[in-house]
Amino acid sequence: MIARPEGGPRVVVGVDDSAGARCALSWAIGEARLRRLPLLVAHAAPLPPQVSAAGQLGCGVSDALRGSGAELIARLLAEVCDGPPDGVDMTALALVGEPGATLVRLAGDDDILVVGHGARGPFSRLLRPSVRLHCARRARATLVCVRPPTFDTLLECLTARDAAPERVPDRSRFRRLGRRLRLPR
Repeated sequence: MIARPEGGPRVVVGVDDSAGARCALSWAIGEARLRRLPLLVAHAAPLPPQVSAAGQLGCGVSDALRGSGAELIARLLAEVCDGPPDGVDMTALALVGEPGATLVRLAGDDDILVVGHGARGPFSRLLRPSVRLHCARRARATLVCVRPPTFDTLLECLTARDAAPERVPDRSRFRRLGRRLRLPR
C-alpha cells in the first residue's frame, strides 16, 4: 500500500495505451488540481501466461514490464499535459499484476478511483477481463469511469469554438455531417 500524506484521500488513476485511459488521466489531473489532492498514476501489466506458468519470475520479465510501464506513463503525461502536471503532487507507479486487482488494492476507502471506459467486443472480453467491471464490483473507493468523447461531441466542440455570429449556418452543416457519419451500434 502506498502511504498517503496525512492519511487523507487521493485520486488514483489506472492507465494503459487507450483513448479511455488518456481521458481518464486528463480528468484525474483536473480533479486532483480542483480538490487539491495528491494524484497516483498507476499502470499494471499482467504477467504473460507462459512466464507465470513456468515460474520464471527471476528472468527479468517483470523488470522489463515495469520499465515499459514507466515509459508509457511518461509518454501519456507528455501527451495529456506536456509532462508532470503543474500544481499537483503526483506519484507514478508501474506495477506487475492483474490491472483490476492492482487498482482495487491501491485505492482506499476515501480515495477516488478513476478508470477509462472503452468499447470492446465479446472476443476481446474473453481474452482480457474488463478492468472497469472488476473495479466496479470490488472497489471500496469512489469509482469514476471516464468515457472518451464521441464523434458528435467533438464536432459540437469544434463548431462552438469556431462559431461566430456570422458563421451560425455552418453549425447545421456539421450536425448533418455528424449524423451521416454515425456508425451503427
